[in-house]
Amino acid sequence: MKALSFGEILWDLYPEKKYIGGATLNFAAHLARHGEQSYIFSAVGDDELGYDAVSCLKKTGCSAKYVSVLKDKPTGRCIVSLNENSVPSYDLLQDVAYDYIPFRSVSEGFDLLYFGTLALRGGGNFAVLKRLIRENDFPDIFVDVNIRKPFCSKASVQFAAETATVLKISAEELPTVGELLDIPNVNDYKYFSQALAKSNALLKCIIITCGADGAYAYNCSTGTEYSCPAVKSNVRSTVGAGDSFSAAFMYWYLRQKDIQYCLDYAAQVAGYVVSEYDAVPEYKIDRFGV
Repeated sequence: MKALSFGEILWDLYPEKKYIGGATLNFAAHLARHGEQSYIFSAVGDDELGYDAVSCLKKTGCSAKYVSVLKDKPTGRCIVSLNENSVPSYDLLQDVAYDYIPFRSVSEGFDLLYFGTLALRGGGNFAVLKRLIRENDFPDIFVDVNIRKPFCSKASVQFAAETATVLKISAEELPTVGELLDIPNVNDYKYFSQALAKSNALLKCIIITCGADGAYAYNCSTGTEYSCPAVKSNVRSTVGAGDSFSAAFMYWYLRQKDIQYCLDYAAQVAGYVVSEYDAVPEYKIDRFGV
């Protein structure tokens, strides 16, 4: 499988350490951990953090072929703090390189396009992404709705819901998504999923991640519901857990595995990731059994 991930590359900055991150990079890196051909379509600054980001990207096995280096914008940064339950809060700096991703023609044929809503906080990226989709044939488009207030808009969430073939939302984001899409009763996952499916004929699967309560999935063509429990772990950090879940799910989903299998496997991977501080720790996929 060959995947192209569009969006942010940034550094998660803690008081005494830093980790390369951003949902887009994390997703792409976890696909690379699974042995896939994983490319990132993004931008970094012409600075030390930018060069370090490209170096880290290559170490994960991802291709930086479509990563642009911008002379006049700094590399993306996010100040991360964790509460007593290891749940992160984010201070995302603005006017950084990934807010100004330039368009580049894509020469490869990709099986999957990934994007999240955070990178669409600027109108320029919106136009670039739309052109990228218009000029290429992506059999599947995975969209992760990343609500990072105040960086969310009705336009970006609507675009996500109308473009995705597989859509992922976290339970804590559902009230905001429901409000933006005018869908009431978001606590009824089946009702919510059916309403989304009616608005997008391309939508095949909807995933709702529920943290410690596991995950839910809805097959839009059959109306079948699925769920899985979270894997118990010694939680060190939940940063990147959702991205690892997404990549692990899609790894098997695109191999036409049953959705239940995909959910259970993804929960195993995410359970391991939260036991590590790094959002993309080293692992081999044969360690995860379902």
